[in-house]
Amino acid sequence: MKISRVIVIVLDSVGIGELPDAADYGDMGSNTLQNLATAVGGLNLPALGGLGLGNIISIPGIFPMPSKGCFGKMREASVGKDTTVGHWEIAGIISQKPFPVYPQGFPEDVINAFTTTIGRGMLGNKPASGTQIIQELGEEHIRTGWPIIYTSADSVFQIAAHEEIIPLAELYHICEIARELLVGQHQVARVIARPFIGQPGSLKRTAGRKDFSVSPPGETILNLLCEAGYETIGVGKIGDIFVGSGLTKSIPTHSNAEGIKQTIECLKQDFEGMVFVNLVDFDMLYGHRNDIDGYKRALEEFDQALPEIIHIMRETDLLIITADHGCDPTTPSTDHSREFVPLLVYGAAIKSGVNLGICQTFAAVGQTIADIFEVKGIAPLTVGMSFWEKIR
Repeated sequence: MKISRVIVIVLDSVGIGELPDAADYGDMGSNTLQNLATAVGGLNLPALGGLGLGNIISIPGIFPMPSKGCFGKMREASVGKDTTVGHWEIAGIISQKPFPVYPQGFPEDVINAFTTTIGRGMLGNKPASGTQIIQELGEEHIRTGWPIIYTSADSVFQIAAHEEIIPLAELYHICEIARELLVGQHQVARVIARPFIGQPGSLKRTAGRKDFSVSPPGETILNLLCEAGYETIGVGKIGDIFVGSGLTKSIPTHSNAEGIKQTIECLKQDFEGMVFVNLVDFDMLYGHRNDIDGYKRALEEFDQALPEIIHIMRETDLLIITADHGCDPTTPSTDHSREFVPLLVYGAAIKSGVNLGICQTFAAVGQTIADIFEVKGIAPLTVGMSFWEKIR
C-alpha cells in the first residue's frame, strides 16, 4: 500500500540519553526522558509505550512490550545541539559548523552597529532567563524606551520590549534589522522578538514571540516534496525554523495543545504530502526552566492526545515521532543537552514491532520520506540510511 501522507511530530527537547561526544558539550549524564522518569517516580505514557518507547531504553514507568509501531533512536551527526540544526538535520541537512554562541554577551562592535541603526540605546546584553530579565530591567526599559537584549546557551539574539513602549510592528522591524546585521562570524541561528506587557513587578511575556531564522543552506525534504507537487504543511515553529522554505502552508501556534489541535485539523483535510510539527512547550516552558513537574505533565498531556491523532489517521498515513535535541530538566544546566532522540514510527500500511536500532543521523527521517514519495535530490549522506525498506 502506497503511503500518501507523512506526519512528523518533533517533541522539542525530548532526548533519550547522552551521545558519545556529550562530554565535549558539557552534557555527561544527560538523559531527558530517563532522568525525568526517575525523578518523578515513573512516567505514565501508555500511548507512547504502545508504539515502543519503552523498548528503546529503560524508562521508569514505561515497560518493554510488543509494540504497534517501529522503534529506535537517532544520533545527531551535525555539530551543535540547537533547535535549528536539529530540525534541518531531520529534513536532510547535516551542519558541519556550529552557530556562534555568546556566553559573555555580544561584542561591542555588534551592539554599536545595532544601536546606531535602530537609533536607540539598549539594556542587558548578557545570557539570561527571558522571564527573569524583564523583571530585572523592565522598569528601566519602560523609562528609557531601550530594548532589552539577551542571549542564552543557544545561538540566539533575543530582543524583549514592552508592547506599549515598542509596539509589535516596530519590535519586529528592529528584529529584522538585527537579522540583517548578524552575518558572517556573527550569524546567529535565530533573532527572536520577545514582547511583554504589564507593570513593573508583574511583567509577563505575551504570545507575540516571533523568530527570524537563518535560511537553510540547501534543499530539504520539504523543498523536494514541494517541487514534486505535494503539500508541505508546517505546524508551530516549523515556518520560522525553515524561513518558509519548502512549505506550501505554515500554521503558527502558541502551545502544545494548539499544535496538537492544528495537527488533527490538518489530518481531516484531503491532501498528499507531509505535515511537519514542532511542539515547543517541552523545551521552552519546562526544559529550560528545569521544571520537572511541568515537563512530566506536558508529556502525559501529549500521550493522552496521541490516540486521537492515531484514530484520525488514514490507512495510507505514516506517523513519525522524534525530537531535535535534549534539555534535561533534572541537571543543574538549563541549556540544551547533546542526546540521542527517540524514533517511533507507526502506520496501518507498515510493519509493527521492528527494532530500527540506532540511526547514525537525524536525516534518516528525511531520506526515508524521500524514498516513500520517490523524490530525489538530497545529497547522499556519509552516515545514515533510509529505514523505509525495514518497515514497508
